[in-house]
This record gives sequence, structure tokens and C-alpha cells, in this order.
Amino acid sequence: MQNDANVVPLNKSATEPSQTSFAGRVPAGLVAVRDKVAVQLRHAMQALFDNADDTLFEMADRAANNAEQSAYFEAMRDLRLKRKGIERGVLQKVFENFANLNQYEIGRAPVLDTVSYENLTLVQNDELEESVALDAMVAKVMSRDGVALTHLTTRFNTLVSKKVEDKNNPLGPRQLCEAFLDACRGLGVEIKVKLIILKLFEKYVLADAEHLYAEANQTLIALGVLPELKSVPLRRPPQRTVPSSQAAAPSSVAAEAGEQGAPGQYMDADSQAAFAALRDLLSQVRGSAAPARSMPADAVPISSNDLMRLLSHLQSHLPAQTIDEVDVRQHLDHLLTRVSSKSGRSRVVGQVDEDVINLVSMLFEFILDDRTLPDSLKALIGRMQIPMLKVAVLDKTFFSRGSHPARRLLNEIASAALGWAEQSDGQRDHLYQKIEQVVMRLLNDFVDDPAIFSELLDEFISFTGDERRRSDLLEQRTRDAEEGRARAELARQDVEGVLNERLLGRTLPEVVVRLLQEAWSQVLLLTCLKHGTHSSEWEAALATMDDLIWSVEPHEDPDSRLRLLEMVPQLLKSLREGLASAAFDPFSTGEFFSRLEGLHVQAFQRYKQVEEAPLLDLEDDLPLLDDPLDAPAAVTPAAVQPAMVAVVEEIVLASPEPARAVEPEEAFADDDESLRKVDDLRVGSWVEIQEDEEHKLRCKLAAVIRPSGRYIFVNRTGMKVLEKTRMSLAVEFRRNAVRLLDDALLFDRALESVIGNLRRLKNA
Repeated sequence: MQNDANVVPLNKSATEPSQTSFAGRVPAGLVAVRDKVAVQLRHAMQALFDNADDTLFEMADRAANNAEQSAYFEAMRDLRLKRKGIERGVLQKVFENFANLNQYEIGRAPVLDTVSYENLTLVQNDELEESVALDAMVAKVMSRDGVALTHLTTRFNTLVSKKVEDKNNPLGPRQLCEAFLDACRGLGVEIKVKLIILKLFEKYVLADAEHLYAEANQTLIALGVLPELKSVPLRRPPQRTVPSSQAAAPSSVAAEAGEQGAPGQYMDADSQAAFAALRDLLSQVRGSAAPARSMPADAVPISSNDLMRLLSHLQSHLPAQTIDEVDVRQHLDHLLTRVSSKSGRSRVVGQVDEDVINLVSMLFEFILDDRTLPDSLKALIGRMQIPMLKVAVLDKTFFSRGSHPARRLLNEIASAALGWAEQSDGQRDHLYQKIEQVVMRLLNDFVDDPAIFSELLDEFISFTGDERRRSDLLEQRTRDAEEGRARAELARQDVEGVLNERLLGRTLPEVVVRLLQEAWSQVLLLTCLKHGTHSSEWEAALATMDDLIWSVEPHEDPDSRLRLLEMVPQLLKSLREGLASAAFDPFSTGEFFSRLEGLHVQAFQRYKQVEEAPLLDLEDDLPLLDDPLDAPAAVTPAAVQPAMVAVVEEIVLASPEPARAVEPEEAFADDDESLRKVDDLRVGSWVEIQEDEEHKLRCKLAAVIRPSGRYIFVNRTGMKVLEKTRMSLAVEFRRNAVRLLDDALLFDRALESVIGNLRRLKNA
């Protein structure tokens, strides 16, 4: 059987890799797997892009502002244009990864895919979010399909000479994710959109990984590659035991070897590099950033397992202490002194564990000084220090892996607490009680099994997810109400404008002025809201108003009488239909029409009198010889004149909304720093506003109502708590009463701060 085959795709039109991309030769079995996988991946990505439009359109429809909506629409367009290139790029990368399985790079050291810890403090938030999302996706696939992938990796190792592991398997979730991310580098989208696209990749590509691995395994089994392979368990960390020879070693070297046998020490190269970089920084500033501890000559470092037991003792005996009273280092020293006096030998913490204690201590110093966290919740989070320290002793990837359950739990708690307002003990809400429950579970139940963090993380995410859905719903209702309020205000201004344009300075019958101001204004308002001021419905409503005004004004020419005769029936019909559509009071409507009818009758009588006037003048000129001198003159009943009103003041329509409080307004230059800060606020930003000397308000910017220039803020539940204009908000910034709350991941900010401080001390 031929073992090798040229790396040529079976379906060239589907993949179209560069002819010079891969020069290696891949075993025929892997070629069969590769080409079958290429077909599956192509179909999965087609489903991804077919559904991307609908997803992004839905997100655009729910966008909070025009800029966000434009971003989604632009992403839709960009994806349509570049989808073929992305599909081709992913498949080409998969082919390259397969080709590299049987190749070595001679003369070059292997390049580890590690983070540059020299630039760790400069890592952008976008890259961090992308990395966290990728880690979560990979972890999910590994927990679900890890056994099948391990089978596949084992079979690959029988076909190639290079060592294959799950993490560098061409079909492993990390390799697939990175191939997709590389192919998407050309997309000009912001991180929020990129994360949505990543979720689509997870839904339509990674979700089918089980089927993909099963097909690949069956293909190799059919070719006779390890058909007897039954079940390979997921690779787990070694048991938390220390070899007796190492545990009893009377030297620091042996003790550190014992620590290397602790459960979290089996790390990949990336994690080892991260932890080593942190220890190296710490070692260079020991004595300033971290205490330099003098050890007796006969000191024997305790093992990590012994340290865990001491920490568990502290954890169980200090569960109710406040953060100011807990000094882990001091309590450990006290316990070690007691142990040393009993054993007759000086016992100290090993250097590796000492560094872990110092790093965790510095992390919590940052966390407990962080102004983003409310003080009441700092007390709860501070009590997590010992459990977090135990996790770090067990698993050093705690410092380097963003998806670590303990880190994520801390970040989730901090994110949920961002909008929490200080309350008295009797008013503690469900969030406080939930965080307290999580902390007590850790203090009471966590001994040495980190699985409890995953369990608590799932529970807490479920809890906050329910709260977030409720708050999002209320926030959306608040946003809709404010936008509707703004539209109604603008419509009211438009209606006031056309009423004043037509009535101001005129003298008209009082009934007509009332009809227009009280009744027809509602018709105009409804028409403006439903159809806008450029619609035919709006023009028709204005025309009806103009006809009504003309019909009650005095006119002398005969053509006006004919026009009035033709106009009145249609005018009355339009008025009735309009008032009915606005659901105006039918009793008031009847009164208006009764009085309006009288006005029109009088107008027709005036026209008749004008026509009869010449005949009366002619009779006056004739001699009245036949009339008796004392005959009374003819008396004609005088028509009752309607009450007239001169409109001399601008019409202001009543608003159903309560009057807004007058806010301080100042004149600002266009380039003023305070105005720039206001304009830099984005929807979703959390701020803390100092209302007075004693009260602070934490709230989130939920909407910017552009037509009215008002900023709407809500609390954690989504309820509106504050409304400001752009200028009044700038006034608050100028007096330093507004503070932006950093919503970045708490642990990651703490770690960056610690690393930055260590570097500054190192270079000082």
C-alpha cells in the first residue's frame, strides 16, 4: 500500500490552495481524512455565512444607536464581499497544518505560540476579549469531544514521525479557531461584531466537531489504523500526591521538586513561560514589592500539600473576618512557628509557593483598592483571597489562562457588582445574597478540588443571565419610551409651528381658534407621529386647516361664494374623519360642528346681502310719494355676531409629560475637554455621579436621544434614574462629579497593574 501522497486537494475548486503553499508529503491515510474534512468544513462555513446576514440584521434592528446599527450593516456587507476569501483561507490553513505534520524546520528553534510578557500591560482589550472567547470555545469542545479528538491524535501519531498532540492536531478546536481568525483578519469590524462572528463559527462549525472527529476516526479505522483502539480517557492532571522520597527530602531543592509534583504544576509551555516570567519579575524586586524573607540555615520548606492544609485551616477558622483583619502572610507565619516548635525544625514556605502567595496578595491589594467595586461588595470579594490562593497553589495556569474557572468567577462577580448601589443591611438585594452564598460555599466546601469553581461559575452565570434578561427588557422599554417621548416632543414642536404660522396675528372666531388649538392639533400630532411631516397625510391635514380658516374669513367677491359652496361639504367630512381618527371627545365635536355651521350660514347670508345691496340702493333713489310720512321703517333681524379672538401670543400645546427640572447650562467651547468627555461616552458605559456630599449614583448610559440631545441613564435593573442634556452633563464633568467605571475584566486589570508595578520597580 502506498504510504505517501502528494498534497493535492481532491476538490480543487473548493479549496484552491496555493501550489507553493505546501511542499511536504502526507501519508495517504491523512490525505483521505484531510479531504473528507475539507468537504465538511466547507459546508459548515457556508451555513455560517448563510446565517450571518440574518443574525447581523437582527442585531442591527436591536441596535441602541445609529453608529452601532451602521457597524452591523457594514459588517454584513464586508462578510458578503469576503466570505469566499475567508472560506478559502480556512481550508488552505487546514491543508498547511496537515502538511506540517510530516515536516521539520531545520536550523530553527521551534516557535512557541506564547504571549509576549514584556508587552503584557499593553495588550489591547480587543485582543483580550478575543483570547477569552477563543479559550472558552476550545474548552467547550474539549470537554464535550475530547475523547474522540484524543483517539484521532493517537492514530495520527502512528502515521507521522513528528509528535502530534491535541493542541497541535490540525483538526483540534484551537487550530480550527486560529485558522478562522487568521482568515478573518481582513475584516474591518469592531470587536463586538467579531465576537458575534466567532459565536457563529462555534455554532455552525465547532458544534459539529463530534461528527467531524467520528468521521475522521472511522476513515482511519477503515484503513487499518489502530482499529483495536477502544476508549482513551481524557487526559487529566496527575493526582495531588507527592512522592514520598521527595516529600521527605531535607533540602529546598527536594521541597521544590515536591511542589512540582503538586496538582497544578503540569503546565504546557505557554503557562510555564507565563508563570516563569512573573516569578522572574518578582525575584528582581524582592525586598521592595515583595518581602525578602530571611531563612534559617536549617530551614526546611514545606510541600505544597502541607501549605494547602495550612491554608484550609485558616480558611475554616477565618470565614467571618472582615478584609481589614485578614492577613494571610501573618497568619501563615504564626502557624509555621507553631509547627516548627513542635517538630524542632524550622519550617518555611518554599520559594515557588512564596512567590504565589506574594502575587495573589498583590492582586487582591489592587482589587480591594479598586474604586469600581462598591465597598460593601469588596468585603465579600476580599474573603475569596484564601480560596483563590489555594487555586493558584494547585494550578499555576491561574495566572495565564483567561478561561480559568476561578478567574472567570471573580470576573463575573465583579461585572455583576458594577452597577450595585450601596444599601443598608435590611435592603440587601438578591445579587448581594447570591455573591454572599458563593463566597460561603467556597469557604465552607473548597478543600482541594477546583471543580467547585466551575460549578459555582455555572450557577452564578445562570443567575446573572436571568437578571440580565430582565434588566435588558426593562432597559429596552425605557429606551423605547424615551425615544417615543422625544418623537412626541418634536412632533409637538412641528404642530405648534404650523399653528402659529397660520394663526398668530390673526383675528378669527373664537370657536375656530379653539377647534384648531384643542382638537385639530391632536389630529396633526397623530399624523406627524405616524406618517411624518413630508407625507401626503400631513399635507392633507394642513390643507383642511387652511380651508377651515379661509371659510370663516370675510370675502366679498362672487367667486368666493361659489368656492365656499363647493368646499363646505368636503371640509366638514375631512374634519369629522380627522377628529374621529384622533378619538376626540364626540360631545365636544358636536358642539364645535354646531357652532361652525352657524358661522358658515352667516357667511352665506353676507354673500346674499352683498348681492341684494344694489337693488336696495336703487329703491332708495325713487320718490316715496305713496308712503305715509309716519310709516315705520322696515326692520330686519340683525344676525348674532360670533365672538372673535385676536391671536397675539404664541400657541403652546399642553404636554402630557411632567415639566423637566431646569438644569444648569453653561457655554462651552467646541473643543472643551468636558464636552469631549461627554461625547466620548458610549451607550452601555457605567458612571458614578456625586449627587451631593453623601450620595453617589451608579448608573449606565442606556440611550442618547439625538434629536433632543438628552442622555438617559438607568440603574442595574434597567429602570431610568437620571436624564441629562449634553451641556448639563458637561457641567458635571467640569466639577469632577462624574467618574467613569472601568468595566474591563477585574482580574485581568489587576494582573496588568501588578506586572506594570513590578516593571516600574525593576527599572527604578
